[in-house]
Amino acid sequence: MSRADHWAAPWLLGACALAFAAFSAWPFASGWNDGSRLASVESLIERGTFCIDDSVFLHPPAGHFDRGTPPYDPDNALLRRGTSDKLLIDGRYYSDKPPLVSVPLAVAYRGLMALGLPHPGDRPDVFAWVICVLLSGTGYALAVGCLWVLGTRVGLSPGWRLAWLAAFAFGTVLPAYTRSANNHIAQLGAAAAVCVLLCRIADRTAEGRRAWLALLGAGLIAGFAYNLDFGVGPPLVLAVLAAVAVRTRRALPVVVCGLGVVPCVVAGHAINFAIGGDWLKPLNMHPEYLAWPGNPFGTNMTGVVHKHFFAQFLYLFDLLFGKKGFLTHNPPLLLAVIGGARVFLRRGAAIPDRAELLALCGWCAAGWLAYGVLSKNLGGGCVSIRWFVPFLVPGFWALAVVLKARPEYRPDFAALALWGAGLAVSAWLVGPWWVRLVPGYWAVFGGSLLTWAVVRWRAARTAHPDESATAGAASARLWAAVRGRSRA
Repeated sequence: MSRADHWAAPWLLGACALAFAAFSAWPFASGWNDGSRLASVESLIERGTFCIDDSVFLHPPAGHFDRGTPPYDPDNALLRRGTSDKLLIDGRYYSDKPPLVSVPLAVAYRGLMALGLPHPGDRPDVFAWVICVLLSGTGYALAVGCLWVLGTRVGLSPGWRLAWLAAFAFGTVLPAYTRSANNHIAQLGAAAAVCVLLCRIADRTAEGRRAWLALLGAGLIAGFAYNLDFGVGPPLVLAVLAAVAVRTRRALPVVVCGLGVVPCVVAGHAINFAIGGDWLKPLNMHPEYLAWPGNPFGTNMTGVVHKHFFAQFLYLFDLLFGKKGFLTHNPPLLLAVIGGARVFLRRGAAIPDRAELLALCGWCAAGWLAYGVLSKNLGGGCVSIRWFVPFLVPGFWALAVVLKARPEYRPDFAALALWGAGLAVSAWLVGPWWVRLVPGYWAVFGGSLLTWAVVRWRAARTAHPDESATAGAASARLWAAVRGRSRA
């Protein structure tokens, strides 16, 4: 592959992913989650405030539904009352989503208004579609392009690299999350970009102008991702700094990367303080802000530890393997976990960018434990566990290593990816804010495990046919000898 082709492929694949996301995006809010984010962005554009009291996504006018320009899914009567993902602070309502990301979205949409887009309050349907593409579509496209780069670094052949990338893009929960504006698929894109930058740093061992720019860029993107989810965002920053420290073994690169983190982190906490008067604790972790009349959640929130150890253990297991389990909703990740352990524990295994991949896998483990200890609701009404969507990046990076180092696992991957594609279609049809079990989940869960077991059984039978034949001949000779002695 030429150098031009090497750089053209990620951009082309990213453009195709963005086109799919644009086709997939709904022209309305499909749940309280995206309605809350849209209310925040719309309020910044129309009134220059984070307060959502006057937003069409908090109090949807009936006229919009009558005119066919609905702010919410017109088939969901519950949403006609507006979002319930809100906080009451000093008598005014605010979105409960991390606020910083609303600022660049508002700036981008204001720029598009100069090109002819309507005011959000006039056409909330157009506004909802555009913000979904800007937030979720861009994150999805960035992740697809960056994953191709990671697959190239691992050394997968073009054919298997394309199959692996297709499983990532269309055999997981990602297509469902392209349908509505959400932070989680945006954080997926940020994580993928950080992984590519960490590899660039590894190439140059933090020397030269481009390496310093890569350090600053990795820090800046990690700082932005910090503000997309306060549960898995801070551990991502720590993982990035740890990877830089292990790779370079010098303090200065870590400091430079840390300086890149600072602007977004400080800005996010400053907005938090301006709205709720607290520099450190996220706004949605204040029970008094959730005590608004008619709150269907009460003051239930993330940040509460289970009282019973056994219940805690079951919940941790449930996050990965339960009816909303993250691994069972993304079947190829099962191979990444089991096959990855075998590859990484093998002595002398040559794994490109080992330190960076291990740091990102550590981030996944830290995020899983954090939400396993400090949450109780499996992410609320959503497909699988929405908080873990960004973990697909290091998960598929590890899967690429497995497919390269252990080609005998490729039939296993193909079987799991096909089952994952079936579940992905089902999840895409219902969208990310589906409160029940994804249609067909148990069939996919059972079918993927059964098919995988059959593939493994066949592989075990055909792995060493010569040895099997030799062992059979030896057994026959031994049996003949025993029979001869018994006759004697």
